Amino acid sequence: MVFYAFPEGFQWGVATAAYQIEGAVQEDGRGVTIWDTFVRQPGRVLGGDTGDVACDHYHRFREDVELMAGLGIQTYRFSLAWARILPFGRGAVNEAGLAFYDRLVDALLERGIEPAVTLYHWDLPQALQDIGGWTNRSVTDAFAEYAKLVFDRFGDRVKRWITLNEPIVFTGEGYRSGRMAPGIRDLGAYSRAVHHALLAHGKAVRVFREGGYAGEIGITNANTFYEPADDAPETAAAVELARDFDTRLFHGPVFGRGYPASVVKFFAERGVPFPIEAGDMAVIATPTDFLGVNLYSRALIQPANNSVGFAGAPPRLPLLPMGYEAAPHSLGAFVRWVSKEYGRPRIYITENGVCDNTEPDASGVVDDRTRQELLRGFLVGLNEAIAEGCDVRAYYQWSLMDNFEWAFGYSKRFGIVYTDYGTLARIPKRSAEMYAEIIRRNGLEA
Repeated sequence: MVFYAFPEGFQWGVATAAYQIEGAVQEDGRGVTIWDTFVRQPGRVLGGDTGDVACDHYHRFREDVELMAGLGIQTYRFSLAWARILPFGRGAVNEAGLAFYDRLVDALLERGIEPAVTLYHWDLPQALQDIGGWTNRSVTDAFAEYAKLVFDRFGDRVKRWITLNEPIVFTGEGYRSGRMAPGIRDLGAYSRAVHHALLAHGKAVRVFREGGYAGEIGITNANTFYEPADDAPETAAAVELARDFDTRLFHGPVFGRGYPASVVKFFAERGVPFPIEAGDMAVIATPTDFLGVNLYSRALIQPANNSVGFAGAPPRLPLLPMGYEAAPHSLGAFVRWVSKEYGRPRIYITENGVCDNTEPDASGVVDDRTRQELLRGFLVGLNEAIAEGCDVRAYYQWSLMDNFEWAFGYSKRFGIVYTDYGTLARIPKRSAEMYAEIIRRNGLEA
């Protein structure tokens, strides 16, 4: 066995999102979101599940903070529900919503846990969707207004901010495939949503910079490590195209490189170019302090005679319940690639985890061995990437607790804490014990 020590000061955290855990969707003045609407459309969510109650974190947050403190969690990444603060997306402010997050932030700080706040984790106020959502440029200004409001309110206590969570997902699945809220399938809507989401990010970063707030700000995206299915030159080219349409499409503009030429050409040829106006790209490229990396697996890529020139190849590793491969090497591999690609930025692993649906045994123990095994592999690879010079400062396990997994409802369990959806009891799993030990030692044996 080898002990893999992490750098002094490395931070260990867990992550959640508002709609997935809070519940209380009709309490204390919260407005309606696109997910409140989406879950009520037949066939959209597995089992007809909703986030109406979820984990009831809105009422049980003190219990959850104590749970984190007991595990030694050092930083907690959570999202604000935009509609809990601004029920219609802009305009009238709901003081009760702000007060809830005041209580949460204060409870975290009292237990020595650093809050890391995501401004947007997919739950757009329905009032903004009613005018087109992310396809409407005015929503970028609404987002900037919302950002200033919360920077002003919480900036004295919150020092780590994330503008958007996974724009690749909420634009692609929300406006192109229609598999997630708001459930639209339209290529032109997708290209507009991509650009406006990134523009909203840039405007929020500018508000942060111009306001002189203390702390740091960045963006986080869903990433996949792309690997060639074979050694052919055309396969290597297909991998680069996959990176263009996925990673570089969202990272390139943030790092001042603009949209990949292959992607610009794709949309232009179909009559739906990015709706770029003068100055937009400079706004999007407003310097950030860190890059948030969410990663769960890899994908094998092969050339394809289709509109984009690449396709996924059949998997070669065991599949997890979410349908992707158990590929723990992918985290370190992607960190190396993205670090080299964008000049060694500061990186936070803002999400990484495993869907493991192990249920409690007769004695109530949840021995989630798949999660433990893969977590160990992910962290060893990450440690090796850090040793090679990648500037990774923090790791957030997804997720603190089992929760509402979007279109999959409650069928997928990502938590290191088991949620009994009948009683809402929280039961730390064996993976939670393992993670607590990793935090205590600032490293792991493997």
